[in-house]
Amino acid sequence: MMTTVTSTSGSTVDPNSAVQQAAQSIISGSTNSSMDVNSLVSAIVNAKVAGQTDTLNAKLNSDNTQLTAVGSLKSVLSLLQSSLKSLYDGTTLSAFTATADGKGVTATTAAGAVAGSYAVNVTNIATSQSITSGAFNATDKLGTGTMKLSVGGKDMTINITDGNNTLSGIASAINSAPDNPGVTAAIVNGKDGAHLVLRSSSTGLANGIDIDVTSSDAALNKLDVTSSTSTTGPDPDDPTKTITVPEHTVVDGSGNWTQSVAGQDALFTIAGTEVTSASNTVKDAISGVTLTLTSESVGDPQTLTIGQDTDGQKTAIEAFVTAYNNYVSTASSLTTFDATQAKGSQGGALLGDSMMNTIKNTLATIISKGVGTGKDQVNLASIGITLQPDGTLKTDEDALTAAISSNSGTVASLFNSVTGVAATLNNSLSSFLSTGGIIDTRTTALNADLKSIADQQTQLAAYTADLTTSYNQQFTALNTLMSQMANQSNYLTQLFGGTNSAGALATNK
Repeated sequence: MMTTVTSTSGSTVDPNSAVQQAAQSIISGSTNSSMDVNSLVSAIVNAKVAGQTDTLNAKLNSDNTQLTAVGSLKSVLSLLQSSLKSLYDGTTLSAFTATADGKGVTATTAAGAVAGSYAVNVTNIATSQSITSGAFNATDKLGTGTMKLSVGGKDMTINITDGNNTLSGIASAINSAPDNPGVTAAIVNGKDGAHLVLRSSSTGLANGIDIDVTSSDAALNKLDVTSSTSTTGPDPDDPTKTITVPEHTVVDGSGNWTQSVAGQDALFTIAGTEVTSASNTVKDAISGVTLTLTSESVGDPQTLTIGQDTDGQKTAIEAFVTAYNNYVSTASSLTTFDATQAKGSQGGALLGDSMMNTIKNTLATIISKGVGTGKDQVNLASIGITLQPDGTLKTDEDALTAAISSNSGTVASLFNSVTGVAATLNNSLSSFLSTGGIIDTRTTALNADLKSIADQQTQLAAYTADLTTSYNQQFTALNTLMSQMANQSNYLTQLFGGTNSAGALATNK
């Protein structure tokens, strides 16, 4: 933690001048003039403590300036270290992107992805079942009993009482149940009456809706329903016939419920291999790739291409170059010497500082040296990044793009996770920035010195107050004595005579 201490105000007073003022005031007092005790005491006290005050303030300003400089350096080094992470841990260099050339298929990549192209053909996406009950009078009470709703292997039981046995009451009870297994209920009012509509919250064949009603009331028993699956459906060309279709959910043939949307798994092929998924977010059908399907993908054969994320690599490398140049700029401002400035302000806060020199030399050495040995050695210049005379890095955009696209081995070697540029820089930065490191040690020392200065300023303030009180008492007493002497002088003059006059006792013999 970095703290600062506020400067104690004080001005340098010439002690000789203060003594002259004191002498003049004593003379004035003796000649019946009023003495300004407060101004006199303030001048003398300031003269006495001015040297200590100025010394403490100078040290205070120096420490605060250094503390601010160290804080700036720490901040820019932390940003540099952050820019290195994706380069030394391999996440950027091993990253891939996945793009489809059709509609309705998107993909993301993770560890394990490899480059390649895959034909994708979606027959149907995963859907969630929706069923609609027969018509009821919206205000009719349907009886009492229990309803057990099951979805995807989970279930809940609702007690149907006189307080909730209307169609809307049952829907509300389903939606508010704390152990709802994944079904939402709504009321649709049609020309023939009110219908209870249930929808499974999850897609897939396994998430069909079952309702088991236990009641002696016929109306409530009409809400009993069982879902199953089928691979047949009506022939669109001849409704009297059936054909084989992808497996989907169906409801029992009681006539009390109809299925408005069938629940089914997504069905598609990847490189000719059939794949099914209960969800439209499909993980690991291709290693390291997550696919997302929408209805636009159905019947739209397309190609999914997985390749290295060259844009991501370039962005990460350029972010490192920017962060390093920001560090160089900050370090330069902290160590510069400007002869045009006033004396005492010509040097940067860390000019000639051993900590700053250690950091600059260490990082500059890492940046300038190569990785590897002999003909296999590579450096930043190998990928189009050159070191400038002022210590900054300059990127040749075309050369960097070419290296990433066509010479990935060089990039991988330069940024390997053990001896690579980013890994080596990170190790050094961790040492500098860690607790107990050179930056932390300097910060601790400066804060300790600032605390010592604050304590000394407190002691000096107390001493100044005591001194002021003492001088006030002395000069007030002196002023009183001078006034008394002046009064006695006047009295004697009146008795024995003064200028151009004879006193009352002048002729007394």
